[in-house]
Amino acid sequence: MATAFEDVSEGRRQREAVQRTWTGVHAPARHVDPLLALTAVALSLLGLVFIYSATSPVLESGGLDPLLFVNRQLIALGVGLAAMAVAMSVDYRVLQVWAPVLYGVAIVMLIVLAIVGEAVSGSARWLVIGGLQFQPSELAKPALIVVLAALFHERRESALGLRALVEALALAAVPMVLVILQPDLGTAMVFVAITFAVLLLARVRVRYMAALAVIGVVSILGALQLDLIQEYQLERLTSFLNPEAADVQDDLYNLNQAQIAIGSGQLAGQGLFEGTQTQLSYVPENHTDFIFTVPAEELGFLGSTLVLGLFGMLLYRGLRIAALSRDTFGTLIAGGVVAVIAFQAFINIGMSLGLMPITGLPLPFLSYGGTSLISTFILIGILQNVHMRRFS
Repeated sequence: MATAFEDVSEGRRQREAVQRTWTGVHAPARHVDPLLALTAVALSLLGLVFIYSATSPVLESGGLDPLLFVNRQLIALGVGLAAMAVAMSVDYRVLQVWAPVLYGVAIVMLIVLAIVGEAVSGSARWLVIGGLQFQPSELAKPALIVVLAALFHERRESALGLRALVEALALAAVPMVLVILQPDLGTAMVFVAITFAVLLLARVRVRYMAALAVIGVVSILGALQLDLIQEYQLERLTSFLNPEAADVQDDLYNLNQAQIAIGSGQLAGQGLFEGTQTQLSYVPENHTDFIFTVPAEELGFLGSTLVLGLFGMLLYRGLRIAALSRDTFGTLIAGGVVAVIAFQAFINIGMSLGLMPITGLPLPFLSYGGTSLISTFILIGILQNVHMRRFS
């Protein structure tokens, strides 16, 4: 009889413990970072406005729905928010177990793309399955972050020696090579940024990091010698350094038009949907690669500052989450996510200003592109996950 009462009491205690886990002070749902979520959504909504401004004149002139691109991006936003919710719902520490599987799936998709992908504008970056088009390299970003974080989390109790570094480089090299072969140098550079961020946060020895930098330089020179980097890509990367030697009409046309748009915005801009460069489509790809020219021209310095301020807030919250994480795995994941968003924003805005080479990297949340938007919201969901469970 006593045993039966003890079993009932133990079951009651277990149920109460579970209830406290989800409703108590330290319940994950009580520690969602609302500012992080609201900032991400605000940037996405601004992106819808800028995409409409950039694409509606061309669509209307062609007799098409001026909201065509906006509607597609809106669907991607809905999927992205759902994906963020899923990424928040499962304890991020489970990802440590599934890291090899996630990484393997990402690599398989990149290999399939290399075999059956059809080139568009000289680059094969999209897979089409069941009428849905997506970019595997975007989904490889969170997979690489998770697998590298899992690797160094396992090594946290021992010295982070040469073996761990070699394993990390091997894991990063596979998707990087597959992406370079597409060719897509911009995304390959993002993988480099992820790797360096995780290595730095994992406190890999300085001499190994220096050796890695030397290997990187040698690898770039080797890629040039083996013609892995196409001539037009090399011209895009170097033309901003030596404008006089480049063909302005070809290599620097986009950059010149982007700078004209940004300069014409001045303090308060020409008015939303009133920018000459934007409305007349003088800036090529101004809904993707050069989306920053839209707020810069139509909302001016003030509008550009708003966009930059939102990105600054997003990165601040991400770094705060990395610092508050209760374990190495969470810190490394959060640091990798921050590296992706910061690097892409820096490169994209920098190339619009003529400060960085033109690489084709999208501006997170703002640039048109469904897979990119969904992937970025998955990263935000992982950040939220780490923050929500810092007490559990």
